[in-house]
Amino acid sequence: MTTTAERPQLSPGATSLDTTVVTSWKAPIAFGIFTLIALGLAVFAPRAGDTTYRWSQESDVIQVPDLVVPAQQALWAVVALLAVATLSSILRVRSKRRIPLWLVVVFAILFMFGFLTWAGAGSSLPMIGLLFGSLSLAVPLIFGSLAGVIGERAGVVNIAIEGQLLAGAFTAAVVASVTGQPWLGLIAAMVAGMLVGMVLAVFSIKYFVDQIIVGVVLNVLVTGLTSFFFSQVLAPNAATLNTPPRFDRFPIPLLGDIPIIGPVFFRQTVIVYLMYIAVALVFFGLFYTRWGLRLRAVGEHPQAADTVGINVNRTRFWNVALAGAIAGLGGTFYTIGSGIAFNKEMTAGAGFIALAAVIFGQWDPIKATLAALLFGFASNLQNTLSVIGSPVPSEFMLMLPYVVTIFAVAGFVGRSRAPAADGKPYIKS
Repeated sequence: MTTTAERPQLSPGATSLDTTVVTSWKAPIAFGIFTLIALGLAVFAPRAGDTTYRWSQESDVIQVPDLVVPAQQALWAVVALLAVATLSSILRVRSKRRIPLWLVVVFAILFMFGFLTWAGAGSSLPMIGLLFGSLSLAVPLIFGSLAGVIGERAGVVNIAIEGQLLAGAFTAAVVASVTGQPWLGLIAAMVAGMLVGMVLAVFSIKYFVDQIIVGVVLNVLVTGLTSFFFSQVLAPNAATLNTPPRFDRFPIPLLGDIPIIGPVFFRQTVIVYLMYIAVALVFFGLFYTRWGLRLRAVGEHPQAADTVGINVNRTRFWNVALAGAIAGLGGTFYTIGSGIAFNKEMTAGAGFIALAAVIFGQWDPIKATLAALLFGFASNLQNTLSVIGSPVPSEFMLMLPYVVTIFAVAGFVGRSRAPAADGKPYIKS
């Protein structure tokens, strides 16, 4: 259920003034559901004791004091604040005002604080490990979401992110194992991802095959090929073909010593640092360069772009290929990024979660990155809670990343408009 109101708004990268504001009841409904969940925990599953948040490791130069929180009292306080946020969102929608992003972020942080405090009652939560692991698990999702943003901004739905991640992981493992050079594995992974992207581009752009079908077929094809080669080639010759070296972690001087932030963000491998650069470059290039202007033009109004001399299909082709290379780079996290041998279907649906991050992030590189971090946090949460002996069933924790994905896309997005020509082949008249 949506309502509309007249209000001038100029979104990033927009070229004209949009006077239509669409307000949605999705967010208030989702707010209400999560508020009721928190209330249910407080009423029907109260937990006594204190929850200790540990913010430092013994090796840190600067030690941050632990935060000790009484679990039950904190949960009731969170329930009250969530109720206020829910009421605020209802009033905003009734008055035909859009729910700001900061309110969604604050609500999510409050709920997670209340849930962690409840789950960790009587235990200590290693927050550095939780955040570090969350960032690590989000790395392939962020690369995949960047690939999705570039492809869909150019007008091509990239369902094949899963296949590109898997192809990158497989190629990186084999090349790095044979050569002993993880850098060569990284380059090979980008080439493999680009080739998958080129196949998607050729069939969807040149031959006008349905982009969704091509992407699904490519995912199945790459999964089948990598599984076959793993069983027939890699497994019998694991010592030479599937023992990839890994990139070592190296801290950035000074930055790595900053409390909390340093251990999480600046004591990483080169793949994570490349991710930081990729996010910055894609955001800047998309909104502040001629490349980005042309890319968005062929995704929004290809006929208008064609009339000013932009080769629409060529622009789409090379940008889909670039997106494939970025996704292939993300696939290296599974092998040379972690020092793990390649295994069948080891991406485990990460490409589809990355695609959800694109939608949740409203086709914006920064927002998609934040969404991918949220999914990474949800994935790592199950590991942390199992270590501290949380009462939450392990089956629920295993499905948590996918539950978050569903709620994020269906509940918190509100108004989300894809590029106008997304998924539509351009036939020059």
